[in-house]
Parts: sequence; structure tokens; C-alpha cells
Amino acid sequence: MRAAPVIPVLVLDDPSEAVAIGAALVKGGLPVLEVTLRTPRALEVLAAMTAIDGAIVGAGTVLDAAQLDQALDAGARFIVSPGLTDRLAKAAAARRACFLPGVANASDIMRGLDLGLNRFKFFPAEASGGLRALKALAGPFGDVRFCPTGGITLETAPAWLAEEAVLCVGGSWLVKPGLSTAEIEAAASRASSLPR
Repeated sequence: MRAAPVIPVLVLDDPSEAVAIGAALVKGGLPVLEVTLRTPRALEVLAAMTAIDGAIVGAGTVLDAAQLDQALDAGARFIVSPGLTDRLAKAAAARRACFLPGVANASDIMRGLDLGLNRFKFFPAEASGGLRALKALAGPFGDVRFCPTGGITLETAPAWLAEEAVLCVGGSWLVKPGLSTAEIEAAASRASSLPR
């Protein structure tokens, strides 16, 4: 999670297009890529993107143990979920998967700590109270680190990244329909140079 300040959050359904997009993101300085399981061909996209030189590809929007297994079998190197369940956390532990579950309150964090986790996706970041809420949550959990995701933009990312408890942020702003690979690479370059 420290490889880059921003993890692109990708919703893609065309494996060949995804490889070009992923390569542009990596070339722009963002090697960690989250492929969300929100499209019919997301697992194919994930598998195709694992061939990108220098890419660290993971699966996002993983909701259950079956999806976790499918994503890992497709080559995912990490798993991101919008929430935290005991069953999913235990399945990730059984597969020795790098697991980043979503949390939005102290009870979620405490349950994660009980399960041996100390890295979380703060989600949905802006809708859950934004930076102010994250600061309040980070206070009593000094050893916990976060990847806030949801509603963060290039303009707001620096404030999030300035927080000690924040390792990186998730960003869906980097890949929008109609952007060329050159534009995606330029957006990645701007994001990869954000201070932290």
C-alpha cells in the first residue's frame, strides 16, 4: 500500500482495453491497480492485467469467500472489500491473502483487530464523514492504517495523504470513459507525484 500514493479503482469489462489502461497507469507511476468485481468480465480483466510489467493487481468489491477464491485464482495479489465480515476475513487468512476490508466506524475497526487485521479501507470516505471522521477514528487506534476510498479527488487527496494514519488513497477519478491512454498516463503521473 506504500508503493504509490493512489490506488486506481477500476471498473472495466474489456480485457484488451484494460491492459492498455493498466499499462498507462503503471507507466504514469501507479503500479498498484484495483480491479473491481462489478462487471461481467471483471475476472478476465484482472487476469489479463496481471501480465502488465510492473503491475501489482488486486481485486476490489469482493463480497464473499467464493469471489475471493475466484479473484486469487485469477491472479489477484490483494483483496479489497467494501465491508468486513468474519467469514470473508477468515477466508482471506486461510488463503494467506493480503486483505483490505472496508470500515466506517470504531466497531468495524475493533472487529478487524480481533481478526488480526490492522490495515483497512475507510469507505465510503467522504460519505462517512470525510477527513474529520477519519481523524477521529484514527485517534484511539494508533497502530491502524487506512486507504480512504470514495469521493476523493485529485484536489482533495493531498489533505488525506498528509495524515499519518493514511497509507494511500483509492481513486476512481483516474480512468473515465473516453480518455486516451496518454491522458490516463498523464493523470497517473499527476497522482503519483502527490506528496505524502
